[in-house]
Amino acid sequence: MAPGTSLEPGISGKPTIGARRQDLTDKRFEARVCPWMTSRRAVVFLASLSLFFSSVPPASSSANKRAVGKTSAVARKGKHKLPATPPSPASAEHVVIDAMSRELKRSYDKLKDQGPAPLYFLSYRVSDTDSFSTNATFGAITSFNRNHSRLLDIEARVGSPELDSTHKIRRDGFDGDYILRRGSVEFSIDNDPDAIACGLWYMTDKAFKDAQQSFVQVKANKEVKVDEEDVSNDFGPGKVVVSIDKPQEATEDDNRWIEPVRRMSAIFKQYPEITSSYVSVDEDVTTRYITTSEGTKVQQTQKLARLLTGAGAICPDGMEVNLYDTAEAFDAKDLPSEEEFSKRIKKLAEAVVALRNSHAGEPYVGPAILMPKAAGVFFHEVLGHRVEGHRQKDEEEGRTFTKKVGAKIMPEFISVVDDPTINRLGDSPLIGNYRYDDEGMPAEKVQIVDKGILRNFLMGRSPIASFNHSNGHSRCQPGNAPVARQGNLMVQSSLQVEEKKLREMLIEETKRQGKQYGLMFDEIAGGFTITQAFMPQSFSLLPLQVKRVWVDGRPDELLRGVNLVGTPLASLETIMCASDKVGTFNGVCGAESGWVPVSASAPSLLVRTIEVAREEKSQDKPPVLPPPSLETAQK
Repeated sequence: MAPGTSLEPGISGKPTIGARRQDLTDKRFEARVCPWMTSRRAVVFLASLSLFFSSVPPASSSANKRAVGKTSAVARKGKHKLPATPPSPASAEHVVIDAMSRELKRSYDKLKDQGPAPLYFLSYRVSDTDSFSTNATFGAITSFNRNHSRLLDIEARVGSPELDSTHKIRRDGFDGDYILRRGSVEFSIDNDPDAIACGLWYMTDKAFKDAQQSFVQVKANKEVKVDEEDVSNDFGPGKVVVSIDKPQEATEDDNRWIEPVRRMSAIFKQYPEITSSYVSVDEDVTTRYITTSEGTKVQQTQKLARLLTGAGAICPDGMEVNLYDTAEAFDAKDLPSEEEFSKRIKKLAEAVVALRNSHAGEPYVGPAILMPKAAGVFFHEVLGHRVEGHRQKDEEEGRTFTKKVGAKIMPEFISVVDDPTINRLGDSPLIGNYRYDDEGMPAEKVQIVDKGILRNFLMGRSPIASFNHSNGHSRCQPGNAPVARQGNLMVQSSLQVEEKKLREMLIEETKRQGKQYGLMFDEIAGGFTITQAFMPQSFSLLPLQVKRVWVDGRPDELLRGVNLVGTPLASLETIMCASDKVGTFNGVCGAESGWVPVSASAPSLLVRTIEVAREEKSQDKPPVLPPPSLETAQK
């Protein structure tokens, strides 16, 4: 993720990339980064500085679950009173998109000649989400939610493509208003054309007036600031697309998960060392409607289901350790069975106990192996955010790779692509897939790096020098302005060896450097990076499981409490070799346009030099008393 971006599994108990995590994630993630801040200040500060990637979805993900129609059922006397299924977002196939198109044409035709600056572009974006989730801890249901919401975003551009109301206003010093919020509004979930048109009319008027005000500020700002290095237009050409998906519906029998989730969460009761845990399942069916004054008309539906678990323990020295596991599918019926996922839960619980009893790591510089998920997050943070197109002309950005197109930036055996057009790599689903981005442009496969040489940037419709066209990578969370973002990032290597051989090469390189041990980074929570110029160009990965690999033949030693840190240019040059095994990290990525689902796939990588820093830890002692269930069992 770009400034302040992170990639990690599950936030809010659900895999995401970037944002804060509820329950287990919130406190741990905030403490890692800004232990001296309150949680709210930490989030604002981080959002202004870095990009986050996480496997746990942020509290606000899943299409802003503050939405209309939220209901909840909790356990009462062993039974659940479940809410009725809300109206399907697609009960009428084309009512929403047709109503949007009619009102957009009416508004654009009337407003384009109004006001001091001409309205030259208008677009409507509606995100319609039907979702359910069930959560449990230690054998008890904690929540059952069913949501149906519609959120509206309007983009009105006044001025001209050369200079318009969206042009970034340059300010001096730290600007806390980092997130590009336009502010989505809750929208009618009834398929009533008149209600839809009325809501669009009112919000269009507001967007038009706000754009006029912004354009005045843009022109004044240019008068008092020096010329920008990149004088590309504010808005580039785009294809006119008409694509209407057949609607999908959310699972009707969502209560079938209640008992399996309850039973699976009870497994953690067998491990008294575990102090916090959860098992949850959710499914989102999201239909995105986009209409523009150019004639684009897109209705696309995506379904994503997740089965998630996580557990944490407190070490004798006060450090909190957590591990997570998640399974994704494009339909809830394709998620793992209860028997299969229960085995994964037991494995995770045992790993948490082992991690609790492991040694705390020490600062270290030397060779290491990044296992596939860690390697994917590494490239997401180190390279991915720095090749997002809009950052190349932002005067406040570090612009690490802006002038390196055609130059070698990593070993020649490494190539990198971002391809949101595919939804699976091997056996792994890729949750960063989509057919049209949030500006209605067709998604495209982008060859970012070819044999070590930088070739391209991820582009939306914000042109930069030598790159004038979108390649379908403009993305956002509802309520934010879309900018270029990653989708499915994939690292490819022409130099591959078996995992066993890669380990042998690690030991050889460790001996050559005169070190006693190398490191192996396995499970990872996510990461963040800073791309803005007023801060150091750096990144940090948040590993969950790290092992010492001793050169003298001793068994590998599990470590906890370390973060992998570094700077981008130096880190990319230290890659020595890759394995023939590819893995995928699915999560959510947080940046200035909000949280979006992404994936990062890579082989294991041997790197010549990495730096490890200690992780901050709590000073509180572990619980004084054993869990009630254990104490009762011992009597």
